[in-house]
Amino acid sequence: MTENSAATEDTFSPDVSTTRNDELHRYELHVGDKLAVQIRFIDEPGHVDFIHTDTAEQFQGQGLGKVLAHFALDDVVASGKRIIPNCPFMYRYLRKHDAYTQYIDWPEQPPAGA
Repeated sequence: MTENSAATEDTFSPDVSTTRNDELHRYELHVGDKLAVQIRFIDEPGHVDFIHTDTAEQFQGQGLGKVLAHFALDDVVASGKRIIPNCPFMYRYLRKHDAYTQYIDWPEQPPAGA
């Protein structure tokens, strides 16, 4: 028998939702009706450049950024595009999660704050 155990960043509560908002060029994580985390990106032919992550103050320290990062990265990989982590948060996340290594084009310099 095989058991699947979800990692902490894969744990969702019933009132958490994730979406890709192409109009505003960001991935969003909502808790209820509140925008808790956003990851801004530039969608280019062949790659998605992650440029900034912001977590609302009241939701900081809860691991919600990791949940949204996982969602966003899986979305980019599923689209067949490459990942460019110019956002300090995404850069650090990807350095710790080697499952995405084959899909990353690392920037020449780590972003400030990484």
